[in-house]
Amino acid sequence: MLASLLLAALALRSGLALRRSRQRRAPREPGMRPRHLRLARPAVLLIALGGVLGPVSSVWLRGWEPLHSLHGVLGLGVLLLFGAAALLGRRLETGRARAFDAHALLGTLAVLMAALAAVAGFVLLP
Repeated sequence: MLASLLLAALALRSGLALRRSRQRRAPREPGMRPRHLRLARPAVLLIALGGVLGPVSSVWLRGWEPLHSLHGVLGLGVLLLFGAAALLGRRLETGRARAFDAHALLGTLAVLMAALAAVAGFVLLP
């Protein structure tokens, strides 16, 4: 999960660079948008996979209640934020939305909450 968090942070960094160039009305470097998509898509996929497999493994392998910890609750929030950012990003990509700032806010909150969930998960390590 730390690798997916790193990938998400890199996607956030590239997305914020796109935002800065848009706000300044400056020309973008070629390949900025495809780079953001190349980083963001696998990051969201890996985080979604971890969000599904985490509770499953905690129940089956450890016999815990699902989402019994702060880590689990934060993880659920992470899933919701990344899902919303991904759905809005897809709408932006296809031209069905123009809410670039909302997408940036959702992505930023998702990465920050994922970092918080990672820290909260340290106490669960064996």
